[in-house]
Amino acid sequence: MKLTRNNTSFTVSGFKKTYPYQYKNYTRNDNDGPRTYNVEDKKVPSVTTILSATQSSEKRRTLENWRNRVGHEEAARITTQAATRGTEMHFVLEQYMNGVGYLNLGEDGSLPRMMAHTIINNLQNLSEVYGTEINLAYEDRWAGSTDLVCNYNGMPTIGDFKQSNKPKREEWIEDYYYQIAAYSLAHKHQYGEIEQGAIFVCTKNLLFQEFIMDKNMLLEYEERWLEKVDKYHKNANF
Repeated sequence: MKLTRNNTSFTVSGFKKTYPYQYKNYTRNDNDGPRTYNVEDKKVPSVTTILSATQSSEKRRTLENWRNRVGHEEAARITTQAATRGTEMHFVLEQYMNGVGYLNLGEDGSLPRMMAHTIINNLQNLSEVYGTEINLAYEDRWAGSTDLVCNYNGMPTIGDFKQSNKPKREEWIEDYYYQIAAYSLAHKHQYGEIEQGAIFVCTKNLLFQEFIMDKNMLLEYEERWLEKVDKYHKNANF
């Protein structure tokens, strides 16, 4: 990894880290019911909280059927293992995007590190990184943390890193699209324009997938996300 710095930016292996926005930090609450963020002295529901609360009955049944099929203990083991792997992969990616350490990302043989390395090797169209693990909020309606705000394919982009046990089909990742839409709307409201969403997936077999939300798709999911938010707050107020 080649790293060069000046006072306002640094460049890592072909992409530049710049600072066009002064991003805020919000405290996340995980221990008192559904996840919230403290935003301007208010507890604001997280994106994942809203997605969970507005989940369709069909999706709930599908998840419960899977748990019954593999057994609840095995389902918990698989879920915990995937979450741990995802956390470690995200940490390596965040360090890389910030130009910190991990000069030889794949050398120790750990699976999360090799998965991160696989994603990095497929980010040739990444030209600028504006921030990683960015807290975003839309007033008191929702809040969350996006993995990446960047310039990708020449456009300001919300990026999300995902790990998976097996390759994803587009019909399986609707919640990923909603997450991107929520972060896009919040970023537009607080900071600046977003024109694209990008979801970068690596499986445990080191298969890379990229799902792009163009501007029209992004606008469509932003509208659908706002409907979910309205539904959530309407039910929460009863």
